[in-house]
Amino acid sequence: MYRILVIEDDASMAKAMEKQLESWGNDVRLIEDFRNILPVFTEYDPHMVLMDIMLPFFNGYHWCSEIRKISNVPVVFLSSASDNMNIVMAMNMGGDDFICKPVDPNVMMAKIQAVLRRTYDMAGKVPMLEHRGAMLNLHDTSLSYEGKRLELTRNEFRILQTLLENKGKVVSRDTLMTRLWQMDCYVEENTLTVNVTRLRKKLEHIGLTGFIKTKVGSGYIVE
Repeated sequence: MYRILVIEDDASMAKAMEKQLESWGNDVRLIEDFRNILPVFTEYDPHMVLMDIMLPFFNGYHWCSEIRKISNVPVVFLSSASDNMNIVMAMNMGGDDFICKPVDPNVMMAKIQAVLRRTYDMAGKVPMLEHRGAMLNLHDTSLSYEGKRLELTRNEFRILQTLLENKGKVVSRDTLMTRLWQMDCYVEENTLTVNVTRLRKKLEHIGLTGFIKTKVGSGYIVE
């Protein structure tokens, strides 16, 4: 089930989209306060945003730009102004796709499914790993959580990536060290402990307390 945030000021269209998206098993939230979209975005932590271009107060380009400062979540623009300039502008502002109005439900779902597959494909070709609302960006080695962005060192990133790829399973210290060696990050036993400790402190600083747990005599786990 994916969380999809719909930012559309036409109430009847928003409700129709909500019904269609929910029929495919998604969780959907509609924006009601178009002055304060970002707080809802950070609290809901969606897997995708459907964004109308023409909105009250600030347009969709503005809000996409604000979202891109804290997240790489896919944004699909909606607009009746489907000329080439708007499509180019949407892509340049960080959009992942463009749906023309009036919205054809089948076209909408086909595009949404395609973007979700590209972004969250479980075969391992994903740009992000997600757990408990935390998004690990595999392209720029950063972590985003509730509007806060965390820059990780190469070692910290590889450790967290390995744990998230095996979430729910205990990862031994030997496995972590081998993974780091394979990435040319040569560490000793004590260095691994230092890296995990520093990583935990960084995670706690943005509110992810207890994210990495120690299994004495076994290794570490993200549950």
